Amino acid sequence: MKVKPFRGVRPPKALVKEVASRPYDVLNSEEARKEAEGNEKSLYRIIKPEIDFPAGKDEHDEDVYTRAAENFRMFQKKGWLVQDDKEMYYVYAQTMNGKTQYGLVVGASVEDYMTGKIKKHELTRRDKEEDRMKHVRVNDANIEPVFFAYPDNPALNAIVAAVTAQLPEYDFVSVDGVGHHFWLIRDEEKVERITAIFGEMPAMYIADGHHRSAAAALVGAEKAKNNPHHTGDEEYNYFMAVCFPDSQLTIIDYNRVVKDLNGMTPDEFIKKLEKNFVVEPTGMEIQRPKNLHNFSVYLDGRSFSVTAKAGTYDDNDPIGQLDVTITSNLVLDEILGIKDLRSDKRIDFVGGIRGLNELKQRVDSGEMAVALALYPVSMKQLMEIADTGNIMPPKTTWFEPKLRSGLVIHKLQ
Repeated sequence: MKVKPFRGVRPPKALVKEVASRPYDVLNSEEARKEAEGNEKSLYRIIKPEIDFPAGKDEHDEDVYTRAAENFRMFQKKGWLVQDDKEMYYVYAQTMNGKTQYGLVVGASVEDYMTGKIKKHELTRRDKEEDRMKHVRVNDANIEPVFFAYPDNPALNAIVAAVTAQLPEYDFVSVDGVGHHFWLIRDEEKVERITAIFGEMPAMYIADGHHRSAAAALVGAEKAKNNPHHTGDEEYNYFMAVCFPDSQLTIIDYNRVVKDLNGMTPDEFIKKLEKNFVVEPTGMEIQRPKNLHNFSVYLDGRSFSVTAKAGTYDDNDPIGQLDVTITSNLVLDEILGIKDLRSDKRIDFVGGIRGLNELKQRVDSGEMAVALALYPVSMKQLMEIADTGNIMPPKTTWFEPKLRSGLVIHKLQ
C-alpha cells in the first residue's frame, strides 16, 4: 500500500470543539441547521452548506456547492482552519463505552483504489458519488476522511503507542458522549517508518465511506488526466483516510423493520417461518440474537428466537453465510415478497446503535408490522468478502463510533 504524510488543515486547539461535526451523511439538512445554530464556526457550513440558505433549499443546487468553497476559504481567512507547516501523519483515537480505537490519518493512494488494493465490500450509487465529487472539486480538498481497516500490525501498534503516550493536541468529548483524541506525528523517523510499514501491506479495506472513497479517487484520477505535466507525486494522487487495525473495530447490528406481513396474519407468518427455521417463543421483549444464523423476530407484541436450519445456507460461501443474506432470501423475499432492499418502500433499516427498543417501539406503534434483529457481521467476514471480490447486500454493516469531521482536512494541492 502506498501512503504519504500531508500538511493538514486544522482548527486551532481552542476552536476544535466548535468546528468539528458529525459526518455529512448521518443527518439531514434540518438536523444540521439545528446543530449549527448560533455557531458560525461549525463545519456543517462547509459539508452541509445548504443550512446557510432558507429552509427547503436543495442541497444539490450549484450555488450550494459554491457556498461550501466560499465558506472553506472564509474559515481559513479567519484562522478557524490553519494549514500545518510540514507534512505529517496524525493519530485519531475515539473512546466509546470505555473502549478506545486508534487510527492513523494518512494520504491514501488513488492508484491503490483504482487497482483494487483498497478493497470494497459495498456497491456505490453514481448519484451519491457525483455529489461528493462536486464537493471535492469545488473545495479542491478532502474535507472529510474515509474510514479504513488494515490487518493488525504490531510494528504500527508500537509507533501509535509511543505517540499516544504524549499529551494529545485535541482531547474532547462530543455531545453524544464519544471521546475524541488527536496527536501529531512530526518526528521524521516515525513518519518514514509508517510509510515503509504500510508499503509492505498487500491491502486495506474500506470500513465506512464507500461513496467518499470513490469520489475522492475519481477526482484524483480526473486531475491526473487533465494535467499535461502530471508526475504522480502531486497531492491530488492521495485522499485522506483514517486507518484502524481490524482487531480494534466493532461492527454492530443493522436491523430490519417491515410495514406489513404480505397479507398474512401473525400466526400464518410464524408458520411460514417454520419451513426453514427453528422458531421458539421468547416472551414479550425482543431478545438480542445469540450467535450467527440466529436472529430475533418481533411482531404482535411477541418475540421469537429464530435459527436457520442446517442446509438452508452455505458456510463455505462468504456471502451465502451472512445472516443478512439468509433473512433476505428466506424471509424478506420468499415470505414477505420484498425483492429489492434498495428500492422497496415497505422495508426500513435501523442501526443497532439505536437499540432493540427502537424496533419494538416501531412495531408496537403500528408503523411497522414486524422487526428482525440480526447478529452483527464480523470484521473477519467483511475482509473475506472483500478479498474474494464479493459485495455485501445493502445495509449490512454499521460501524460506531462515527469519525468526527473537521479535526483535519487534506488539500489537493
